[in-house]
Amino acid sequence: MTQIPSASTRPADSPPNRWSLGETPWQQIPPVGGPRARVIIDNDFAGDPDDLYQLVHHLLSPSVDIRIVVASHLRADDPFDPSGRSAQNAEAVVRDVFSRMGLTSTEVIVAGADEPLQDRSTPRPAPAVDAIIAEALRDDVSSPLFYVAGGGLTDIASAFLTEPRIAERLTLVWIGGGEHEGLAVPPPNPMAIEYNLLIDPVAGQVVFNDSTIPLWQVPRDVYRQCLVSDAELRMRVAAAGPLGRYLYDEVAFVCAMVAPHLGGASETYALGDSPLVLLTALQSVFEPDPSSSRYVERPTPALGEDGAYSDVAGARPMRVYTWVDTRLMFEDMYLKLAEFERWQGGVS
Repeated sequence: MTQIPSASTRPADSPPNRWSLGETPWQQIPPVGGPRARVIIDNDFAGDPDDLYQLVHHLLSPSVDIRIVVASHLRADDPFDPSGRSAQNAEAVVRDVFSRMGLTSTEVIVAGADEPLQDRSTPRPAPAVDAIIAEALRDDVSSPLFYVAGGGLTDIASAFLTEPRIAERLTLVWIGGGEHEGLAVPPPNPMAIEYNLLIDPVAGQVVFNDSTIPLWQVPRDVYRQCLVSDAELRMRVAAAGPLGRYLYDEVAFVCAMVAPHLGGASETYALGDSPLVLLTALQSVFEPDPSSSRYVERPTPALGEDGAYSDVAGARPMRVYTWVDTRLMFEDMYLKLAEFERWQGGVS
């Protein structure tokens, strides 16, 4: 679990340098041109700390314009945060990350609903829902809009139920859902319903079964490919100043907590939300696309109450990613952390 900010976990000293979204003062060679796409980030920041890595990496990526950061909920009995206020705790975590980075653009942070959908026709009102709709329906910009979700789908489903026109204005990139038959097999002793889908299965049904939202899915077999070693995290993340040490310590905290229950320590950790950065910020220069990763296109299946897929004749096409370029994804993250630390640490 990500540790909820408190007086004992907050750093004693604030970062010496401040910056706002749209700026890249840590880059001695500034980026050429402005961002090519807009991004709405949605994640359960009170849960698995892999979302912290995704958030920081996205914020340090100048090719995307981060418009909104949605702090979303976990399921009520989630051992990471069973408080019943996980969306509010997630918002506190995001604000803490912004503070640690010296990032002043806190106006982009909004809370999602604290509970899942009750049925497939009734949205859950939340500040995030209004913000999502407003950004999707803007008519003063032409850049593509990606909605990147590393947890449940409550808030994007609620936004669609409230204003179905958003389906024509964005692409959803989702980390979640089980393996597709013929593409992969489940891991040993899997959860009956994949973790992120289980946060709100009804919202998953709204997105898959009822909406027309374009969908790029990174299912469980693919996000489990995103393994980094503890040696990498020690040498490439923990060594990258206070921000890097914070990211490392959050993963180490979880590993220490679960080790007695899993037969001992592991030398790897899955940063499973990082493909959200890879598929949006790290696209090719010409004919923009996540060209270094692989996917298949197939009709969007229906989701059952048990999380299983069933074929739907004539359904809209979706991308199912089968392999992601972890070399590009993680090397880019490590270098951006190091570059950012040189600026924050005052090293020329």
